Amino acid sequence: MPRILLAEDDDTMRAFLANSLEKAGYQVIAVAFGTDALPFLAGGGFDLLLTDIVMPGMDGIELARRAIKMQPSLNVMFITGFAAVAMDKAKDRPVNSKILQKPFHLKDMVDEVDRLFSEVV
Repeated sequence: MPRILLAEDDDTMRAFLANSLEKAGYQVIAVAFGTDALPFLAGGGFDLLLTDIVMPGMDGIELARRAIKMQPSLNVMFITGFAAVAMDKAKDRPVNSKILQKPFHLKDMVDEVDRLFSEVV
């Protein structure tokens, strides 16, 4: 079962995303901030980092950079409601990453995660 580390500062969004992914058969560890994700990443064993780009403290781009240093083969998917931020930072994001623009339907997000894992196999 693929393991996903979810970093999303919005409590409601984090709960919806985690619930949808768990119902789709994924194991999800959900945290509120990028800094909260680091200890989990240090332990390894994740197949996907799903992170908001804009978060207080450490943003998703910096979190992804650090995650890739710890686990070079880790897939990264960014979720953001700020298109301009996503486009400005797109050049800084890891090569093996995707951006999912908010708003999106939860089914669409699960479909994107499924697609990502089907491409990896």
